[in-house]
Amino acid sequence: MDGPLVGLKVVEMAGLGPAPFACYLLASLGAQVTRIEAKGRSALFLPLDPDTNCDVLLRDIVQLDLKSDEGHRQALDLIGEADVLVEGFRPGVMERLLLGPDDTAKINPRIIYARMTGYGQDGPMAQRAGHDLNYIAMSGVLSMIGRKDASPVPPLNLIGDYGGGTMMLLMGILSALFSRSISNKGQVLDASMVEGSAMLATPIFSFMASGFWNGDVRGDNLLDGGCPFYDTYETSDGKHVAVAPLEPQFFAALVDELDIGEDWKSRQYDKTSWAQLRLVLSDMFGTQNRDTWAERFAHLDACVTPVLTPQEAALHPHNQHRKSFGQLAGHVMPGTAPKYYDR
Repeated sequence: MDGPLVGLKVVEMAGLGPAPFACYLLASLGAQVTRIEAKGRSALFLPLDPDTNCDVLLRDIVQLDLKSDEGHRQALDLIGEADVLVEGFRPGVMERLLLGPDDTAKINPRIIYARMTGYGQDGPMAQRAGHDLNYIAMSGVLSMIGRKDASPVPPLNLIGDYGGGTMMLLMGILSALFSRSISNKGQVLDASMVEGSAMLATPIFSFMASGFWNGDVRGDNLLDGGCPFYDTYETSDGKHVAVAPLEPQFFAALVDELDIGEDWKSRQYDKTSWAQLRLVLSDMFGTQNRDTWAERFAHLDACVTPVLTPQEAALHPHNQHRKSFGQLAGHVMPGTAPKYYDR
């Protein structure tokens, strides 16, 4: 497989969520990933088709009994030749298997030992079970997602598992590899989904510090659905458009195309008029179907786009031109991002 990580050897301890997805992304960029699974026992609790499950695609699979002498030796052989080890068990599990950082450093002091947990390797909650929703609840992020006067809304599992988990883990791995290229020493990474998801919200914390964002009220701020020109609207066919002209020049283009009155341009950031503006926009976008609105705004800088389903996104002309989606094992999957080009 081609990619910028060709030659990188990764050992993945089979698990769920952000750690295996990180290994899938490393493999999609060319890394050689060997996944160690417990013999006779699947880490999955869902009946996923292995031909469509990114948790197992693009890997070499090795099943070992890690509690046996032979299985333990085989695992150490693989780890001894690896650049990176990725594990997502509860704190202490790898140590009990005699595969912890101290154990592996004896045979491979250059290895990047990447540990992914919800709450971190230590602390009062380190041994607690949890999932994405729990972690973003503890980070303060979940409290900010949802409509005003309604319960917080689970944002799929994108923020804790894959944003605060996978992406922060990958940043740590690649940073540690760069450091190793200078020091010739490995490192141990302690990646926590609570801390990773909180870090993703750093700009919002900055807005709060400046008084621009009220963190005590959900759905009443600029980017959380409280603002009528940063929201979605239902169209006449029951579908939706996304409307996001935050800057005055883009908002002016929206006003002109909808012909809702010049005075709105000067009142864009007058929060006392937002409820009225929301009604105006809702009524306007309800008069035509989604694709008609998409065509009307296709050549305008008004930041209006159709809300596409995953299937529609894969077939959209722009995404097809960019090859943003592709085929993997005969099924549609998102393509590798970002793209890499030779200079």
